[in-house]
Amino acid sequence: MKSELIIETPTHKWLYFGRDPEKPDKIIDTNQYMVVSSHHALLMDPGGIELFAAMLANIVKHIPLSQLTHLFASHQDPDIISSLGLWDQTLPKAKLYSPWLWEGFIRHFGMNNISYEPIADNGGSVSLDQVELQFIPAHYLHASGNFHVYDPVTKVLMSGDIGAALEDPQADIYVDDFEQHCAKMAYFHQRWMPSNRAKNDWIKRVRKLDIQYLCPQHGRIFRGPQVKQFLDWFESLNVGVGV
Repeated sequence: MKSELIIETPTHKWLYFGRDPEKPDKIIDTNQYMVVSSHHALLMDPGGIELFAAMLANIVKHIPLSQLTHLFASHQDPDIISSLGLWDQTLPKAKLYSPWLWEGFIRHFGMNNISYEPIADNGGSVSLDQVELQFIPAHYLHASGNFHVYDPVTKVLMSGDIGAALEDPQADIYVDDFEQHCAKMAYFHQRWMPSNRAKNDWIKRVRKLDIQYLCPQHGRIFRGPQVKQFLDWFESLNVGVGV
């Protein structure tokens, strides 16, 4: 599994994990992100149960395990949080931030020790030392209860399934040719995003944010001018197309 520094400030940094060449062929490739502050860390969408060993081995290369005190699940899908039962045994004092709507579903993955911190529909925030991260509503994109994570200091938006593309495990983690990349995103967004109204509400909300890195849970990271390019492309795309 690859791990890479996305951005670092005097108070915290964002790390990327993904492109696991040893994942089973029929399991979708996922990106995991972690924010590390001076004494705490937040791991976002920690991945499926099959990734747990690889994720754990890579995380401890960067921080002591005791520093990983917070988890975040954007919604209930197994590729995002089915590893929860193993994290529950590894990090018994951690907190999991996730939509209130999915608590009864997410607990099926195993949760006897970690504290569930439900996020209200209108969002919220979490503090890691001096760092405050915001939970941005993204309901129906594609889950009915869904959130993204925004960092106003580094200007990073962890965008869950928005911006997702299906890539080869050897692919770069950053978008290089935007126009070429669109072909890898179109069907995914048309099929998995059910509502143009929800899409446009989200676009209106995030256009108000200063975003320099848009980091989806699958595919590649968008940087700088590519963020606006993506928002314009997504706005023009008709979603909720089943066939």
